[in-house]
Amino acid sequence: MLYFTRWKALAIILTALAVCLCAVPNFFPEHTVKTWPKWAQRHLVLGLDLQGGSHILLEVDSNSVKKDKLDQVRDDVRRILREAKIVYTGLAARADYAEVRISKDAEIPTALTKLRELSQPLGGLLGANGQRSLEVSDAGGGLIRLTVPPAAIADRVRQSVEQSIQIVERRVNELGTVEPLIQRQGTDRILVQVPGLQDPTRLKELLGKTAKLDFRMVDSTVPPEQAMRGGVSADSEVLMSSQSPKTPYVIKKSVLVSGADLTDAQPGFDQRSGEPIVSFRFNTSGARKFARATTDNVGQPFAIVLDNEVISAPVIREPIIGGSGQISGSFTVQGANDLSILLRAGALPAPLTIIEERTVGPGLGQDSIEKGELAAYVGSILVIVFMLLTYRLFGVFANIAVAINVAMIFGVLSLLNATLTLPGIAGIVLTVGIAVDSNVLIYERIREEIRGGRNAISAIDAGFKRALSTILDSNITTFIAAAVLFYIGTGPVRGFAVTLGIGIITTVFTAFTLTRLIVAAWVRWKRPHSVPI
Repeated sequence: MLYFTRWKALAIILTALAVCLCAVPNFFPEHTVKTWPKWAQRHLVLGLDLQGGSHILLEVDSNSVKKDKLDQVRDDVRRILREAKIVYTGLAARADYAEVRISKDAEIPTALTKLRELSQPLGGLLGANGQRSLEVSDAGGGLIRLTVPPAAIADRVRQSVEQSIQIVERRVNELGTVEPLIQRQGTDRILVQVPGLQDPTRLKELLGKTAKLDFRMVDSTVPPEQAMRGGVSADSEVLMSSQSPKTPYVIKKSVLVSGADLTDAQPGFDQRSGEPIVSFRFNTSGARKFARATTDNVGQPFAIVLDNEVISAPVIREPIIGGSGQISGSFTVQGANDLSILLRAGALPAPLTIIEERTVGPGLGQDSIEKGELAAYVGSILVIVFMLLTYRLFGVFANIAVAINVAMIFGVLSLLNATLTLPGIAGIVLTVGIAVDSNVLIYERIREEIRGGRNAISAIDAGFKRALSTILDSNITTFIAAAVLFYIGTGPVRGFAVTLGIGIITTVFTAFTLTRLIVAAWVRWKRPHSVPI
């Protein structure tokens, strides 16, 4: 156990040195680090509780998810019955179900068979219980009722949350913020933490918009004044303009092209008027649909609708076949930039409601850093003094190994670009105790071997060898606990788990390679007849 080849000793020293060097960028100012090569710019990011920032908790509107699902069922029913050439009346989406009345009794069985094709097994565990996405039943008198069960709504909410997390992440990243934390909380909530962002107003505006963009035709057959008095057909609706004063428009419900077909959106300026605009580009499918729609409706106005508000309603002067265009609507420069961010990130599947908002000031974060540093210094000093008083020269060896261990923890965290939080600092302080505990187990084992009659070198070798299994057992169980905290916990709990887990790995490395290498070098140099322990 005390013999090291030259190459093995060199590998241990270089590994420890390389990992410790990864922590060096943390000791230089940000502007200095940015001048270094890209691979050398990795460093720790301070969490919300250390540098301040914004904390926002969002909730997915489950009622909107339910309404969208029922509207989709209604549209699917209309499509299927038209394709099957089945005559129907009274198609409508109610609070908890959609219903349709089949005009001819002879067509009811065929309609039921066709509509039951809409019902699909729910995925995951729910599917194993036989739950389905839709319940189709004959209510009598030719009335067919399609009910969305609670399990299907819950599954739809779960999917909406997962999709919303991706879109929120894209929107926040577009702001250029550093290391935002975006994760699910509960069944229908999303936690957004943005360290360093002291004014969350713009962030809230971006997150609060669904950004559902549609291109639709304007219904020119009905004057807006008449439509507002209720004289609008079932295929059209009245929408207001986004600019003040609010102007009503009669817009057809049929969507020509949706925002899902957009591939890019960038802010810019109109070459003629100089006003801010948003330039957009469609994918192949969207470009084909947009070209067909503009070709068939030359001379007619069409509306650009964002979140049920008309941004602009220009007249189609000529077919637009290039798959690109621009949106103008009395934007400010920031308004055009924010709209382009929303369109690039995509539309949210359901509205998000802000139910909790917190702003942590940098002063409070600095106070947390100072208290954390004080705790780390006091704990480390007490450990160092204890080891020196108890194990003397071997205590010096242990303290050197523990110092390198802490440096390696910061090096690994920097290499991962991890976010350091206050619980993370607690994890590092705890790791110092765990690292010392490993050395205590080794040294106490050496003492036992000496009391058993072994000579100095034999006792040291046996101490390292026989303490190995005990240290591995204790560290593996602690590592399992850290892994469970990481996978089950959220936010600060995960930060604690990360630093604790990394600390356990570096502790095992330093205890059985670095400390042993230092002791082995001392043994070869001194050839001791007794152990100063």
